[in-house]
Amino acid sequence: MALVVCKFGGSSVADAASIRRVARRVVYLQQAGNQVVVVVSAMGDTTDELLDLAAQVSPKEPPTPRELDILLSSGERISMALLAMAIGDLGYRAQAFTGPQAGLLTDNSYGDARITEVQPERISQSLAGGNVAIVAGFQGFHPDSFDTTTLGRGGSDTTAVALAHALDASVCEIYTDVDGVFTADPRVVPAARPIQSITYEEMLELAAHGAKILHLRAVEYARRHGVKLHVRSSFSTIPGTIVADQEGTEMEQSVITGLATDQSRAKITAVGVPDRPGIAAEMFEAIAAAGINVDMVVQNVSVTGTGKTDISFTINQGEVARLQPVLAELQRTMGFANVQFNEAIGTISVVGAGVRSNPGVAARVFGALRDEGINIDMISASEVRISVVIDSADLQAAAQAIHRAFELDREGGEAIIYAGTGR
Repeated sequence: MALVVCKFGGSSVADAASIRRVARRVVYLQQAGNQVVVVVSAMGDTTDELLDLAAQVSPKEPPTPRELDILLSSGERISMALLAMAIGDLGYRAQAFTGPQAGLLTDNSYGDARITEVQPERISQSLAGGNVAIVAGFQGFHPDSFDTTTLGRGGSDTTAVALAHALDASVCEIYTDVDGVFTADPRVVPAARPIQSITYEEMLELAAHGAKILHLRAVEYARRHGVKLHVRSSFSTIPGTIVADQEGTEMEQSVITGLATDQSRAKITAVGVPDRPGIAAEMFEAIAAAGINVDMVVQNVSVTGTGKTDISFTINQGEVARLQPVLAELQRTMGFANVQFNEAIGTISVVGAGVRSNPGVAARVFGALRDEGINIDMISASEVRISVVIDSADLQAAAQAIHRAFELDREGGEAIIYAGTGR
């Protein structure tokens, strides 16, 4: 008997009809002889609606992180209870568990907690009793304070992977609203085609640079513990995509596996920075101390005779407000001229093992953009990735051009998007 962990996202449980459809799918898995653990997200846009409510009832003072986590965790609890009821209505037994009841222990970082331990004894007992165990995703508890904590947006993926590892599941199935991982976001590149299998390394790069199909921390957890991921649609029976180690998988033979697009970044440029040893370290140590993650970094050559340089980098747009006072203090102490903020940017990241083994990948990327008349603002690369920053208005045209340049377009028809936003 195999043990399968399934995660269903918000679009998969968006309403009563969707929940009943998921219930039938879960029952089918149990009928096939599997023990089944289900992790669910909040219904549809529930999390956003709860955030809006919090802002309405507390317009002057932001809610405390502790109370906000208690509020936001309620969305997944609604989903888990309704799904258990739907399975019961089909004549099968199911038990619902909150994250704390499921034994998901975390640190005390409200709103972005990390799982420190999983104690799944109650889940194992439920399965042994012939039940489908349903777990509210995105949440756990801090063992010292016993406070409810949430894992950040997309955290239900991480809940599912952590449970799959703790229970030694055969596979962790991530159900979403598209038919697996695609060579690009079908909403940006309609001609994107499905990928049958992909390595953890490639999936990590795609997730880190804008692909919304899987949560980055979930992929990191899966790679670290060797959890096999199966990404598929809850709206179809198409096989989907396997995410695992390269060994034993039939890997795609393209030069690149796919590309990711991201419009959530902002470009920051410190102009006229003194060009002396240690200046970059001083700047980025202060930024890191503020808890702000930096992505691409470019430092220009010092202007002859001035001893000054420009340093550009990208961060998440949501962290711009926190960064501004940090840079204001750095400007005062370092004496650089000014700071420029640009949120009208987009990034495209081309990912694949062929980046390191095939000459001319970068040339093909840059050539595709040249032919579209699109200017490149910044460039960054790793062994399996090349990323460029461009004007956000050009993002869709650029993504489609690069996709065509590597002959990734599907033949006939467009990718089907069943519902929701992609997770």
